[in-house]
Amino acid sequence: MEKITSRIITIIFIAIFLFQSFKDERAVAHTKKSRTTNNSAMVSRVIDGDTIELSTGEKVRYIGINTPETVHPSKAVQCFGEEAAAKNKELVLGKEVILKKDVSNKDKYGRLLRYVYLNDGTMVNNLLVKNGYAFASAYPPDIKYQLTFESSEKEARENNLGLWENICDYTDAK
Repeated sequence: MEKITSRIITIIFIAIFLFQSFKDERAVAHTKKSRTTNNSAMVSRVIDGDTIELSTGEKVRYIGINTPETVHPSKAVQCFGEEAAAKNKELVLGKEVILKKDVSNKDKYGRLLRYVYLNDGTMVNNLLVKNGYAFASAYPPDIKYQLTFESSEKEARENNLGLWENICDYTDAK
C-alpha cells in the first residue's frame, strides 16, 4: 500500500511538473505572439513620404494616403515630394513605431500595408495629410480611416498648408 501511494505521489508530481513546463512554454509563445500582433518596429530608412523600411528589412506603405513621388522608377520627382519625404524622415527615422493593419496585408509590390503610429499615439498617415504633405487616397478595402483623411486634407487645403500652399498645382488632385 505504501509503494502504491508513493508511486501515485510521484506520478502526480511529474504530471504537475510537465503541466507547469507546458504552461510556461505557452506563456512565452503568447508573449511572442503579442509582440507580433502589436507590431512595434524600428524604422531604419525612409524611402519617401509614404513608405518606410523597418529594421527587419520589410518595407511598409502607409495606408490611405499618397505623397508626391520622389523615387518612382518611371516618374519625375514631383512638386513637394522632397518636403514630404523629409517630414516623414523627421517623424519616424530611427524611432520605434506601431504598425496596425486594416484589411489587406501587402500590396502588389510586397510591401506591408499599415497605419503607422508614433509611441505617443499619433497616426503618422493622418499627420502627413493634415499638415499638407500627403493626399487622402482611398484604396479599398483598406478604408477604415478614409473619412478622417479626407477631412484632414480638406482642412489642409483650406489653410493652404504644405503642397496646398500654391507652390504646386494640385488644385485638381484627389
